[in-house]
Amino acid sequence: MKKRVLGLLFCAGLLVARTDFSAMSNQELIALMGYVKAEEKVLFLRELEARKPTFSPQERKQYERNLRQNTSR
Repeated sequence: MKKRVLGLLFCAGLLVARTDFSAMSNQELIALMGYVKAEEKVLFLRELEARKPTFSPQERKQYERNLRQNTSR
């Protein structure tokens, strides 16, 4: 019984610990490029790709700069 309770608490913790990228601004997402945990990378990239068409010229310039920096590592 204790193992089931601990297992449920562990699973609930994983769901809560997940980062909600949709609540972040475009600038916050762009600043996080290169610093996202591997297990959250798919969700991060999905949110970033969905927002790219809405980037202002300044955000697009910052995005491209961060993209170049992160791919050269």
